[in-house]
Amino acid sequence: MFDKLEDLIVRLEEILRDLSEPDVAGDSKRFQKLMKEQAEITPIVETYKEYKKAVQDEEDSLLLLDEESDPEMKELAKAELNDAKDRKVKLENELKILLLPKDPNDDKNVIVEIRAGAGGDEAALFAAEIYRMYTHYAESMHWKVETLNFEEIGIGGMKSVDFMLSGNGVYSKMKYESGVHRVQRVPETESGGRIHTSTITVAVMPEAEDVDVKIEDKDIRIDVMRASGNGGQCVNTTDSAVRLTHYPTGIVVYSQTEKSQLQNKEKAFALLRSKLYDLELQKKQAAESAARKSQVGTGDRSEKIRTYNFPQGRVTDHRINLTLYSLNKIMNGDIQEIVDSLVAADQAAKLTNMENEE
Repeated sequence: MFDKLEDLIVRLEEILRDLSEPDVAGDSKRFQKLMKEQAEITPIVETYKEYKKAVQDEEDSLLLLDEESDPEMKELAKAELNDAKDRKVKLENELKILLLPKDPNDDKNVIVEIRAGAGGDEAALFAAEIYRMYTHYAESMHWKVETLNFEEIGIGGMKSVDFMLSGNGVYSKMKYESGVHRVQRVPETESGGRIHTSTITVAVMPEAEDVDVKIEDKDIRIDVMRASGNGGQCVNTTDSAVRLTHYPTGIVVYSQTEKSQLQNKEKAFALLRSKLYDLELQKKQAAESAARKSQVGTGDRSEKIRTYNFPQGRVTDHRINLTLYSLNKIMNGDIQEIVDSLVAADQAAKLTNMENEE
């Protein structure tokens, strides 16, 4: 680990030298690549320098303890020694986390797909609430929200909704949301006051570029049709809605949110690319050995990951046994504590796997 850290110090110096060269500044692609690498390496190098200082402070304190005869100075040296040891352990753990292999998709935008599951209208209502929860969270993170497609029901629920979140590190935060979300509450339409359980499924897919997924013309069928549902003046008057059918996988996507057929076509292709890319990620994760998998899964869409219990005002994430009694805040988009806990659990699991492999 420490050899790698020393190499990173050298590499950062090389990058800073290169960035000061006039020919590099004139090459926008190379300049951006170096700036990105600098941003990734700098926090690791700074933490490593702090670690080296803690090691040096520990050695200085030990030396002072050996040489010093004054009791007060010895006590001071002991306190400094303990402080240096604590800092060294803390910083070493931070370095291990910083050196974990980075998920190549972490910086990508995502397409989120929410589908009502068991529970009829109640599931559709909950799907709409979870959609709002994510849009509020996105606003707090200064991410852009773009709806790709949706199917509403008359009472304010959604049978399905697809939307894109764009911004900094979106996938790194949202990737843990994939799976089955369960709600327990008394429906407004229930006269007997009985608690019902309904479910929805959430799929979070990294946005795929053309370089990630190649779609052959022969593998696709494009249908255009009139939009349906709430959509403004163009509904049922122009053939603006677009449906894509991908023959090899049987995946069908639909977009009707824009008035322009061209814009709907672009959105539909973005959704299809991400679905195909996500399909390959799922296959890759399934093929990995159990020893290399993180304990906090981001793959199995049939896994029940979270329960929202309205009568008790609690939310439980079953993967990490986290229960929070702040349901109202969470439903209003304040899910950062859950996200942070999942990230920490995932990092801890990866560290354990890495240590077991060494």
